[in-house]
Amino acid sequence: MKTIIFVLAMLALLTCHAQPIDQPLGEQLKQKFANKTYARIDAILVEQDGKRIIEQYFNEFNKDTPHDTRSSFKSITSLLAGIAIDKKILALDDKLGRYFPDLTDQAKRDISLQNLLEMRSGLNCEEFYEVGPECETEMVKTQDWVAYCLGVSLIRKPGLNWSYNSNEPMLVGEIIARASGMSVMEFAKKNLFQPLGIIDYKWTVSPKGQGMTAGSFYMKPTDMLKIINLVKNKGRWNGKQIVSAKWIEASTSCQIPIDFSFVRYSKIPDAKYESARYGFYWYKERLIYQDINTDVLFASGNGGQYLMWLPDYNITAVFTGSNYGNWRGKLPFEVLLNHIIPTLNKRKQ
Repeated sequence: MKTIIFVLAMLALLTCHAQPIDQPLGEQLKQKFANKTYARIDAILVEQDGKRIIEQYFNEFNKDTPHDTRSSFKSITSLLAGIAIDKKILALDDKLGRYFPDLTDQAKRDISLQNLLEMRSGLNCEEFYEVGPECETEMVKTQDWVAYCLGVSLIRKPGLNWSYNSNEPMLVGEIIARASGMSVMEFAKKNLFQPLGIIDYKWTVSPKGQGMTAGSFYMKPTDMLKIINLVKNKGRWNGKQIVSAKWIEASTSCQIPIDFSFVRYSKIPDAKYESARYGFYWYKERLIYQDINTDVLFASGNGGQYLMWLPDYNITAVFTGSNYGNWRGKLPFEVLLNHIIPTLNKRKQ
């Protein structure tokens, strides 16, 4: 009964601020929540034109509950790198050797910051296609996570192939710390979280005190929405430039095809699948379904953590979920395509 009430409230919010939902679509949405097709989606927040049109929490979560962002936090690490570059304490062509002078392997010393941000360092870790080795599990067993990441073998030329992993953003976090002369936690607090009014969060930290910049960071969904709105607004927040528009454009251009469609794994049978593309820890995918043909930029985390920006509709959205390690983590794409986008008008470009 509580679930149905939640859904009815969500539909009411949609109807107040958008085109009316036709009855069959409304009934379909209620039915899918009632029969747990959308089980373990923990929060849905949507804004259009800066107005909150959906804010719903499920499964004993509420607006004051910080949620594990998982790997969607990698995209926040991208913002931190951009801020450091704006401050001219980092550059995309900086090499590992500059920040890790004790690193003796010359090939590793030549890995650039851009290689790390694009997941194209050539280090032997792979967490996306289940071909392995999956390095994060072994990394967190050690005392020094950065030393573990540096110790991973180099198996290909940097810049050649995309290979998703958590080692590379962990190294980026340490580079930011060494370049700035403060911990990455302090750097993020001073330069990103405080300016956005984000105060209630929790880092995962290594035994050596290194902040986890690849995931496992807890924050409120409303604060996640601030992050994606910052991106939508080209790095500006309340009249202040937090990160340059140039960095937002460069990091979210997403030119690297990754041979994977999030829409496909959401199991929408009539959607057309196209490969998502990758930028600097951001994804972009073309959504082609019924009358919908549009791009979505997003951060993604295991279990169903998404920060989304759809320019054609001027929509920002946040989903959190607990569907860890299975295809249901992609269900927000079905909710988006079947029950949110169809109720809203495109905005003039």
